Amino acid sequence: MASSSLKSVNPNAEIMNRAAALFMNINAAKGLQDVMKSNLGPKGTIKMLVGGAGDLKLTKDGNVLLKEMQIQNPTAVMIARTAVAQDDITGDGTSSTVLIIGELLKQAERYLNEGLHPRVIVEGFEAAQKASVKFLEDMKIPTGGVEAPDRELLTCVAKTALRSKLREEMADKLTTIVVDAVLCVAKPDEPIDLHMVEIMHMRHKLESDTRLVSGLVLDHGSRHPDMKKHVDDAFILTCNISLEYEKSEVNSSFMYSDAAQREKMVAAEREYTDDVVRQVIALKKKVCDGNDKGFVVITQKGIDPISLDMLAKEGILGLRRAKKRNMERLIMSCGGLCINSPEELAPEILGYAGEVYEHVLGEEKYTFVEKVRHPTSCTILLKGPNEHTISQLKDAVRDGLRAVKNVLTDKAVIVGAGAFEAALSVHLNDVVKRTVEGRAKRGVEAFAEAMLIIAKTLAENSGYDAQDVCIALTDEIAKGNHVGLDVTTGEAFDPKTAGIYDNYIVKAQILHSAPVIATQLLLVDEVMRAGVNMRKR
Repeated sequence: MASSSLKSVNPNAEIMNRAAALFMNINAAKGLQDVMKSNLGPKGTIKMLVGGAGDLKLTKDGNVLLKEMQIQNPTAVMIARTAVAQDDITGDGTSSTVLIIGELLKQAERYLNEGLHPRVIVEGFEAAQKASVKFLEDMKIPTGGVEAPDRELLTCVAKTALRSKLREEMADKLTTIVVDAVLCVAKPDEPIDLHMVEIMHMRHKLESDTRLVSGLVLDHGSRHPDMKKHVDDAFILTCNISLEYEKSEVNSSFMYSDAAQREKMVAAEREYTDDVVRQVIALKKKVCDGNDKGFVVITQKGIDPISLDMLAKEGILGLRRAKKRNMERLIMSCGGLCINSPEELAPEILGYAGEVYEHVLGEEKYTFVEKVRHPTSCTILLKGPNEHTISQLKDAVRDGLRAVKNVLTDKAVIVGAGAFEAALSVHLNDVVKRTVEGRAKRGVEAFAEAMLIIAKTLAENSGYDAQDVCIALTDEIAKGNHVGLDVTTGEAFDPKTAGIYDNYIVKAQILHSAPVIATQLLLVDEVMRAGVNMRKR
């Protein structure tokens, strides 16, 4: 009825009936699942994305793949957006979301082909989802938050997240870096601000030279040839004061009758800037006379050549046009205060760094501020021989930082290696199915079978038989053991012994979002393409 009414309103409308609509939705989900399947886990393969201009991107990060791929099918776009939203909220779990949505629809298709109504399956899915969220709460392992962080557990979570993105040696090196970085910026009773971890990259040397700088790396250097390139034991003055001659903000004019008056006026304008520079030099002399300490000025505004020359003659290193975010990080790294007027200049507002030096790489200059006393901000310096290596490291570090942050925020973790999903599948079949009445049991069965997709995919990507692995896992779980898949041997093992843990929030988000999308797609009985632009054809 709806289709005939729509046809009379818009003759160009394209309509897909119930069977075709379901077929399209299920096939789109299965198609996207097949694309993402091979990337899951530490043994997953890598995709090469080639842009229109021939630029390359090598990645196995589900989020990057879904963002970079051009997806045409509307159902696949909907699933991809759900998975990308999962990454935005939790920082991980994109591939798992796509796999579970695809598998839920694939398992539902079996029963749909036998004549079961989608609404009955959806009722089973909803009952299974509620039971799954409760089971997740029971299975979570409590841990310390920011007040009492368990460093060993944080390292295990970061390693699990990073090994699914990078090769093993590189993942293990980055694990220590991301854990140290998050613990550096984490403060009790305050939200963890990952923006205080600066991620700087240099196309230089090898990726194994990546390191954590307990301080800051600025992407610019001094602008005067005579300024020091290396300062030890330095006071740091962070300010938002202009050390350059400035034009007036409103249109103004001065009348003069001879050259002497003009010179006097120019000298008066210059005098203000010079006076500010002299106040900075006076502060330097006050704190540095009688000792061999250095002095560094970092300002958000400009420093003109005359002011630079005055500072250089006094042995002061001056850096101009620093980013606002870097000024925040500098205060948190070096201490001190950022001042906005020269009247506030005093020894109390100065920060401290043990070493400030300039590094020149080609035409680029970098300034390192290191050996600070009590840093609450730091820099991860990524190095790599080419752009796609650096890009891969950047994506991995971002996910690693979020994984560690999630543990400190949730104060809980979940066992990994497919152990949770396998245990959930057995729980749904043995316990939950009995509590559901009627044909909705089929929905619970489909949900339980779909949960095994994680273990199956990990097995397939590691070169083992998926069915053998699933049987081995369910047999062990039936005996009361919480086991996952060991990707090196293909056998069931306790993930806790190998330190394989996943984020609690990632699993919770998957269980909340994947069944919702799957049920919505199952309940679509007609697809109509009848936009305004269709009438113009």
